[in-house]
Amino acid sequence: MAALQALLKDGEDKMKKSLATLTREFGELRGGRANPAMVEHLTVACYGANTALKQLAAITAPEPRLLVIQPWDAGLVQEVEKAILKAGLGLTPVVDGKLLRLPIPALSGDRRAELIKVANRMAEEGRVHLRNVRREANEQVKKLKAEKQVSEDEAFKAQDQIQKLTDRYIEQVNAVLKTKEQEIQSA
Repeated sequence: MAALQALLKDGEDKMKKSLATLTREFGELRGGRANPAMVEHLTVACYGANTALKQLAAITAPEPRLLVIQPWDAGLVQEVEKAILKAGLGLTPVVDGKLLRLPIPALSGDRRAELIKVANRMAEEGRVHLRNVRREANEQVKKLKAEKQVSEDEAFKAQDQIQKLTDRYIEQVNAVLKTKEQEIQSA
């Protein structure tokens, strides 16, 4: 029985991580509003290594359609600008002394539709990952049953709990997707 509880906890942890990853990826997906998550993952070549932008600069969104990036070392402004242009985000930074202003243009109807398709694809990948976690957990339950470590009833109950857990996380993925679609449409 302890093995089943550990198995369920492990499955839930994996599902939580999958949902957290999807939520972070949605944050990086450009809606019409400025969001520091859009650029904080970019890598900047500096000091002989590639470093995440969020470790090199303060990233703020003072207005709904503007990001301000202020590197802690003013000498990195050009490198940060290169990294943003190279990333292919469709954004053009404006260098303003020791900081960069990143205006976020309004989305066209075609671009909105394209972003919604991307969000749906990302959500489906998240659902597939959740189903893979479910499949692995069910296989482990079957293995425990085959090795006579758990009874048939316990195995059935465990598989039912795994299915309910999967359904709950898939509902959360759908809710996050719906929120992101609304954000893209209203931008």
